[in-house]
Amino acid sequence: MKKMIQNKVSDFLAKKNLCYDRIDRFLMFRMYEKYKNQLLAKPIIQIIGTNGKGSTGRFLAQLLENIGYNVGHYTSPHIFDFKERFYKNKGIVCKEELEQTHEKLEKIFKEELNKLSYFEYATFLAAVLFRKCDYVIFEAGLGGEYDATSVFEKKMSIFTKIGFDHMQILGDSLEKIARTKLKVMSEKTLISSEQEEIVLKIAKKIANLKKVELIFSSKFEGKYKSLIQNYVQKYNLPLYLKHNLILALNAFEILASKEKIEPALAKLEKLSLKGRLEQLEPNLYIDVGHNVMAATALRDQFMGEKLILVYNSYQDKDVFKILKTLKPIIDTIKIYKYISIERKLMSDEIYNIANILGIKCEEFSFLEKQKKTLVFGSFALVENFLKEWSDKK
Repeated sequence: MKKMIQNKVSDFLAKKNLCYDRIDRFLMFRMYEKYKNQLLAKPIIQIIGTNGKGSTGRFLAQLLENIGYNVGHYTSPHIFDFKERFYKNKGIVCKEELEQTHEKLEKIFKEELNKLSYFEYATFLAAVLFRKCDYVIFEAGLGGEYDATSVFEKKMSIFTKIGFDHMQILGDSLEKIARTKLKVMSEKTLISSEQEEIVLKIAKKIANLKKVELIFSSKFEGKYKSLIQNYVQKYNLPLYLKHNLILALNAFEILASKEKIEPALAKLEKLSLKGRLEQLEPNLYIDVGHNVMAATALRDQFMGEKLILVYNSYQDKDVFKILKTLKPIIDTIKIYKYISIERKLMSDEIYNIANILGIKCEEFSFLEKQKKTLVFGSFALVENFLKEWSDKK
């Protein structure tokens, strides 16, 4: 009996599809309205954007924990295990707690539980898991307007950098993408100031129409600047993570106070989130980024160097633009092939794109430990590479 209970979550997920275009985008809203009295009691902090959502949210969670609060942080996707999406009490939740939460959801939703998509189910799990937390941070999965996390009452909205991604769903222009994300801003909204001008213009317009208190992120000066720089140097933080830390500190100041930044930063440990330009060995880095904005951040980080790029991508990504962006830092592209059932990989097309761009390209066969290597392309690629790499070590 115990074994059956411990596998309920994985058995449920095995029946679910991850493809966004097959999901009823209004189901989550209907289900929440029906069952909200039995779910999360307090407003959430919702984080929306194209890149940086996970690290901004985790930095904020760790900072709030450092001044004594219990914090729940829901993020997606995961690298190895579904439970990685749920962070509470300074760590990833255990399998037993996840199974117990699934049983609670079964009692609430009964047979209607099966109507939920993969992401909707995970979001409701988080809503039950974090019911007693002081602060609850939810990372939006896709866009904002129809995202599962947008059904909850919000204490604050945080917008990271907005750029091009999921264009087949969100729109084919930055204006359309930004509008879809920004429409869900709450009464108190913090937005990264490092945006394209059109994004800031739309944000101001929506905030004015909705009578929202719109706060633009700002840099810290004086002793706060020194504290941040000390942390950056201690953990060798890349530029884009430094940006996300500062955005999290802006949010922390709003939620707590500026005076509490110093004690919170003093206790801040290394970012508790895998795959964000993570250095595994002296010459081996992994990054779960998968779009042009992520490629730009990596190019800026490694400018002046030449790396082996272990890469692959799904067909819905702008691979030409991604590789063109990364070209200044690429020595050789090594295409990493792995099994992808629900989404087709561009393994063969990448050779043609590399040829057009004048970049050496070949299939990955082994890790050259003497050459600096970056594994990049998606969460799934990083997951498959890490499994193979750890097995061979």
